[in-house]
Amino acid sequence: MNKRTTTKRSRTNWAKIDALKDNEIDTSDIPEQKKAFFKHAVLKFPEPKTAVTIRLDRQVLDWFKAKGPGYQTRINALLRAYMEAHKS
Repeated sequence: MNKRTTTKRSRTNWAKIDALKDNEIDTSDIPEQKKAFFKHAVLKFPEPKTAVTIRLDRQVLDWFKAKGPGYQTRINALLRAYMEAHKS
C-alpha cells in the first residue's frame, strides 16, 4: 500500500489479501474475455474535471456533504443527469 488517500481506517485485512496466491482467488463470477473482446476494445480515459467556483445555498451544500465523502461527485452526477435530460 502506498500513500493513504483517505482519513477512514480500512477494515480490510490487507495482509491476508496480499498472502493469497492467484489460484486461491475466486473469479467464478467474472466471465472470461475471449480474443474478440480485446480485438474490438478501445481504451478510453476519463475527461479531466475543471475546477470552478459555484454559489450554492448553504442548505444544499450541507445536505450533499451530510451524505458523506464524494459530495462533489454526486453534485456533478446530478448536473450531468439534468444536462442529458435536457439536450435537444
